[in-house]
Amino acid sequence: MHADPRCVLTGTHFINGDAACCEGAIAAGARFAAGYPITPSTEIVERFAARAPEVGGLFIQMEDEIASSIAIQGMVWAGQKAFTVTSGPGFSLMMEHIGLAAMTETPVVFVDVQRGGPSTGLPTLPSQGDMMQARFGSHGDYAVIALSPNSPQECFDLAVKAFNLAEEFRVPVMLMMDECVGHMTERVVIPPAEQIPIYPRRHTKKPPEQFRLYEPGEDLVPEMAYAGEGYKIYVTGLTHDERGYPSLNPATQKKLITRLFEKIRRAADRLVMVEADRLEGADVVVVSYGITSRVAMRAVQAAREKGIQVGTLRLICVWPFPEKLIRELAPKVKAMVMPELNMGQVVIELERCAVGQCKVISVPHAGGTVHDPAEILDAIERGAQ
Repeated sequence: MHADPRCVLTGTHFINGDAACCEGAIAAGARFAAGYPITPSTEIVERFAARAPEVGGLFIQMEDEIASSIAIQGMVWAGQKAFTVTSGPGFSLMMEHIGLAAMTETPVVFVDVQRGGPSTGLPTLPSQGDMMQARFGSHGDYAVIALSPNSPQECFDLAVKAFNLAEEFRVPVMLMMDECVGHMTERVVIPPAEQIPIYPRRHTKKPPEQFRLYEPGEDLVPEMAYAGEGYKIYVTGLTHDERGYPSLNPATQKKLITRLFEKIRRAADRLVMVEADRLEGADVVVVSYGITSRVAMRAVQAAREKGIQVGTLRLICVWPFPEKLIRELAPKVKAMVMPELNMGQVVIELERCAVGQCKVISVPHAGGTVHDPAEILDAIERGAQ
């Protein structure tokens, strides 16, 4: 199926990443958002609140982020596509409900426009300090998908993608923006609705007497039914069996948690989204994501002018991490350089996959601004030696 043409602002726009993200969510079919104002994400729901009456949607400003992150899940079980947006401290408050969404396989989207932290930190300045929190922030074991745009255009494109992936895998999907991308204004081309594919809700066609709420299909993903349709709906964060009933024993826990992992792990290769340039013959590869990928390009160009063979690999999907790709690439290069607007988070995964095969050079940054390209160039030169 495709997007509803009545709700898509087809055309060329000059808007920032936050506005583009909102339009992507609407194009993907989101008709409900709940949120609590927090810089630098607020513009997304401000725009959604203005657009909601035009598209048959609803926005509720909740009393806090905890309420926001549970309200969207209730609306999904009522049949809507829903999302919330936040930043830094608000993302931390949402962690319990991200785990709940993973456990109840509720397809929702969390948008985190990252700012400097920890705590209140730098409310108006950039960071990529929530990347590990996106993967491991809630308690227990679970798998999620996290995407990282580097432009307003990708804020639109990946917002659509985030909703589609949430529906396909019935997982919480994180759209990990950063302040620079959220507030950056560029040209955004919104295609005609018939060119925007939409993954439909896995709504069951079984009669109520044959339906089991968490009975997985061949891809390990169950179908959904909504509250009020006559189906037996018991949605709980407790370990549960295929009917949804609590079943608090190790055997059920093993079966359930293994399936929640496997439905993502099996598709990991298909979920890899990267942008690669000049990897063939490269001595050094700069691995980056989000705004840092754009800053790194100046350093890469300078290195190439000096005769260094430098390739680039931009992670568009950060979680799951492109483990297989890194393992194949690492033996072919002298070094991988990873600049991040944090003190070294995703580079831990890079080191794990490349260990013993090439040097891994982290270029950390405490946030508040972007890297000086000279820092990245210095790391490239050290890697090429």
